Amino acid sequence: MFSEGQLYAPVVTLEGGDVVVQLGADHPGVGDPDYRARRNSIAALALDWVDGAPLPVAHYTDEEHEVWRVVSRELERKHERLACRAAREGRARIDLPADHIPQLTDVTAALAPLSGFTYLPAAGLVPLRVFYGSLADRRFWSTQYIRHHSVPLYTPEPDVVHEVIGHAVTLAEPSYAQLYVAAGRAARRVESLEALEFVSKVFWFSLEFGVVHEDGGPKAYGAGLLSSYGEIEEFGRSELRPLDLARMGVQTYDITHYQPVLFAAESWQQVHDVVGGFFDGASDDLVARLVHDSRVDA
Repeated sequence: MFSEGQLYAPVVTLEGGDVVVQLGADHPGVGDPDYRARRNSIAALALDWVDGAPLPVAHYTDEEHEVWRVVSRELERKHERLACRAAREGRARIDLPADHIPQLTDVTAALAPLSGFTYLPAAGLVPLRVFYGSLADRRFWSTQYIRHHSVPLYTPEPDVVHEVIGHAVTLAEPSYAQLYVAAGRAARRVESLEALEFVSKVFWFSLEFGVVHEDGGPKAYGAGLLSSYGEIEEFGRSELRPLDLARMGVQTYDITHYQPVLFAAESWQQVHDVVGGFFDGASDDLVARLVHDSRVDA
């Protein structure tokens, strides 16, 4: 069963209207009342937002901007060595600020002329069909909070670093954006929950944690790898399997650890042929056949 809900801390609205982000007991910021108040206020911005209204502005602190500076600097260095060409080109095209956290309006303004994508505010988890379906309209749901300052190079959940240095970088490159849109159309086309979860897992093992062989070695192209200071150094030690849609769509994973199994394409063209081809033709019947194939081969 797909377990995306584990990715984000639950967000609840109390009877009095207060918004509370329920951080896990092992979250670095759980014992910091100032951080928790910041998380609650940023989540409330997203929950109060109405589609069509101006995007909410998160007033970040100097401490939060410093976290962005540290992570941005370190990830830029790692991208030069370990990111695929398309990701490096996307980063150059969008030219993200290195000294402060960009607002969602800034990200949208940078992306719109490059790929037509716009960002939308999310308090936390967005339902599968809403999140993936929105990609078909070139709309990307994004959190706005940033990780705790005590461990700037680690986060137990996706934050604005992941959403921007991971996803916005890739969305700035047209061939990437094409894959996101195709994934969104696939999510809207399939009807059953099983088929939707299969599509989401193919997305997970490609646009989140995909690897491609380039320049004599494996390079990261998934946003989850591109935005992780630690995992981008370690993915080459994972079991790198050839692209296999039947396996990708049923492969289990634990988000609390580095992924032990990843799927590596032989080229960027193969990513488009295999993964993009699946998204373009995804249907409940096709997913059922692939699930059957995975069981036969098990």
